[in-house]
Amino acid sequence: MNVLNTEIEGVYVIEPKIFKDNRGYFYESYSDKEFRQKIGAVNFIQDNQSKSSYGVLRGLHFQKGEYSQAKLLRCITGEVLDIAVDLRRDSSTFGQYVSCILTEDNFRQFYIPRGFAHGFVVLSETALFQYKCDNYYVPESEGGIAWDDPEIHIDWQICVDDVILSEKDKHHPNLRDGYHF
Repeated sequence: MNVLNTEIEGVYVIEPKIFKDNRGYFYESYSDKEFRQKIGAVNFIQDNQSKSSYGVLRGLHFQKGEYSQAKLLRCITGEVLDIAVDLRRDSSTFGQYVSCILTEDNFRQFYIPRGFAHGFVVLSETALFQYKCDNYYVPESEGGIAWDDPEIHIDWQICVDDVILSEKDKHHPNLRDGYHF
């Protein structure tokens, strides 16, 4: 696998080695040994999957304190724009974001360490999205940031009128107004 640095330290784009022939393709989607060698030791304990239609925006979500989560994300079918917002108060990139297009054709994965808010929006007709977490979801530890926070100013790459949010995601505070990590 090829590991690409992003503008924010600790967040990586991963490109697996794809073996294609007339039958289709094969690739190793995850190797703990190689991940540890190239990124570091992360004990993934849970896999999650969602299916969404065009314009569905999920996020920006995070888990607080001891329940924070590192994630390894990929798009199985379709195309998504994936976002990581740095919530590490001592970081020089606090409040900044990095994005990555994940598609069924580019096979890329996006690694987000603990200390970040995460969200994605579906850019294709539908998308099947899958990710690994290194900690269990704890509802009492959940937090969120407004997807349209003007200070973060995320370019979601779709028209605002096309965004589809859950009721919960419509009411997250801006980073400045209500973030408690």
